[in-house]
Amino acid sequence: MKTTTRLLLLACLSMPLLVACNKGEDKPAVVEAPLVAPTTNEGAAWDTYLTEVVKRNIEGATNVYLYTLPDPAGADFEGEYARQLEKAQGDVARGGVEGTLLAFGSQNSPKSADLAIASFAGAQAGTMKGVRVMFIGASADSERVKAAVEPSGAKYEFIEAK
Repeated sequence: MKTTTRLLLLACLSMPLLVACNKGEDKPAVVEAPLVAPTTNEGAAWDTYLTEVVKRNIEGATNVYLYTLPDPAGADFEGEYARQLEKAQGDVARGGVEGTLLAFGSQNSPKSADLAIASFAGAQAGTMKGVRVMFIGASADSERVKAAVEPSGAKYEFIEAK
């Protein structure tokens, strides 16, 4: 009985040492491959790309909304644009909840910028504090979007689609 008790006591006392030894092991760093924007207007490829961009930049976000557009040459582009605009305007009109990320992007950067700008056209000053707005597109369109977003109090972020 004494031997069993001593062995259990020894095991309990040595456990923290074993745990501490394992903490020092370095885990290999995970290196993500650089993202490359699709070279076609194929909607599924762009959706995958934009989703991955958002995933890689999601830190701190608890609610994520991604607004994308289909191929501009598609049959129902105008209808899809109108539906996305209505949704985005509604989301912006409700005001911001801290930790929300609104991301805009598509294969047509100027139209995606137009969508973001129109979405924030009716935003009241300061109603989007604590919200991040990410525009994924061409640098030529970034300043237009930034100018439309900043009065709302949202933090603007630009990621070049390349």
